[in-house]
Amino acid sequence: MHRRMWFYVLLLSALALLVAGCGVGDGASEAGQTPLGYAKNGDGYADISVEQLAELLEAEDVTMVNVHVPYEGELPQTDLFIPYDEIQDHLAELPAKDAPIVLYCRSGSMSTTAARVLAEEGYSNVMELDGGFNAWEASGQQLLMSR
Repeated sequence: MHRRMWFYVLLLSALALLVAGCGVGDGASEAGQTPLGYAKNGDGYADISVEQLAELLEAEDVTMVNVHVPYEGELPQTDLFIPYDEIQDHLAELPAKDAPIVLYCRSGSMSTTAARVLAEEGYSNVMELDGGFNAWEASGQQLLMSR
């Protein structure tokens, strides 16, 4: 009986370690990465910094979408203006679901909402600019006022 009890203790310990190991992580690694290598958050899109976006714009062909309403300016290389709360109604205007898409607004709250919608719709390469165009402009980058 003593051996059988040790067997069960070892078995349960091993099972507990296995289950505990499955819960370890920071959320980003569990959610994966965008095809461009940015860590996705738990909502399925990547939060990127001003510096990351500036590098991305130099190296990659991305679709830039301003989702801020009302219009208060835009980043250079912006391709589309789609209000954040209407993004689901404009999916046909967006590139393929695996194409790189960067969403931004003034501070990041509207683009976060739009990014969640696109991730839920199966878009796998969505990025959202942390801090929005306020952060972009504060870093010394140009903000256009052309609408």
